[in-house]
Amino acid sequence: MYFCDLKRMEDKIKTFAKFGDAGHGGVTRYSLSPESILARDEFVKRMTAIGATIETDDLANMYATIPGSDPNAKRIVMASHCDSVKNGGNYDGILGVMGAMEVLETVVAESIPHKHPLTAMIWTNEEGSEFPPCMMSSGTVSYDYMPERFRDNFEFNKMMASRSILDPEMTFGEKLSTFKYKGDKANRINPDQYKAMFELHIEQGPILEDAGKDVGVVTCVLGQMLYRIKFYGQAAHAGTFPMKKRKDAFYAASEALCYLHEEIDKLGHEDLVYTTGEVVIHPCVNTVIPDFFDFSIDVRHENPEVLNQVREILATLEKREWQGCKCEVVLGWNRDTVYFDEKLIDHVREAVAESDIPYMEIKSGAGHDAQYISYMVPTTMIFVVSKDGLSHTEVEYTTPEQCTNSVSVMLNAVLKADKADD
Repeated sequence: MYFCDLKRMEDKIKTFAKFGDAGHGGVTRYSLSPESILARDEFVKRMTAIGATIETDDLANMYATIPGSDPNAKRIVMASHCDSVKNGGNYDGILGVMGAMEVLETVVAESIPHKHPLTAMIWTNEEGSEFPPCMMSSGTVSYDYMPERFRDNFEFNKMMASRSILDPEMTFGEKLSTFKYKGDKANRINPDQYKAMFELHIEQGPILEDAGKDVGVVTCVLGQMLYRIKFYGQAAHAGTFPMKKRKDAFYAASEALCYLHEEIDKLGHEDLVYTTGEVVIHPCVNTVIPDFFDFSIDVRHENPEVLNQVREILATLEKREWQGCKCEVVLGWNRDTVYFDEKLIDHVREAVAESDIPYMEIKSGAGHDAQYISYMVPTTMIFVVSKDGLSHTEVEYTTPEQCTNSVSVMLNAVLKADKADD
């Protein structure tokens, strides 16, 4: 078994934390930003130093490749993203990039024999923090391979027309057109040239830590659905309109939300998660009774039958009035559970078992680029423990030792894939 270098990993963690340093221990590094250019420049510097060939595609995804013994063999790629949410941490996404770099550096430093070319990769705009949607590039690249019902979300021209949250006059396509690392569409990852993809990522939850494990062997990304629950009432003066005559959309929504929690919890699925994270209220004036209220509900579970049970509960909302208000349930989008490649999962499982690192099998509740690429290239993921389960926050933390150990697991899993029959 081979092991990666702790000092090299520590140096990469400290260096990349400077690019977009928000001043509180974390980073704000939006995709295509000056801060992201600094991170990509560092990627190029370090990968060029070990003799890797650098390529970029038309979405500014970046590929650093070292050759294998067989020039005709397909590549094995390790990939994640270098962009962050606002005031995010130093590990989400970028750890997967640093880990891929460390694998290549270890292979070169120790002259580890391998047949297939090995590639470290950066995906553009995974977070979608400035230009929605999230996982934009991986969704666009895998467009032709994903189920048709998902395609509308990632049609190329639609992605290019995505507008900046910071500057609505700027589209993703316009900013991409002048971006330093925009390249050629011919360089995109594709099934003809790539054998497998591995993505290393922090867990972003507390399951591994609670179980006393350092590494998660990821088997799938959970199915997810997003609905908007809309309530239509009647606006009136807050001081003069009697309580008994009101059609308060906010009050109606609050009653319905409590009902949803009660009914969904009755299903008894402990691993079912659902969240109300966004609301819209009109007219949003303290002296006016709200005539409209809209809240989101994000629901995630592996089993589609469980998701259908929740759908049935949501459908009941439209069958009654809530405080005199009409309710409308609108599907935003949904995705099926994505199962990763069994052979690659076995390689990860074998690699971590041989390392004596505490591990367990785990399912991903969060979305990742790997879920879309799995439609076109065999793919899997490796999770490493997150302190207190926290992510998308500046206090996000995984020890350098845990990071290095997880990268060593990926290195050995990649080497197993390299030796496996094509």
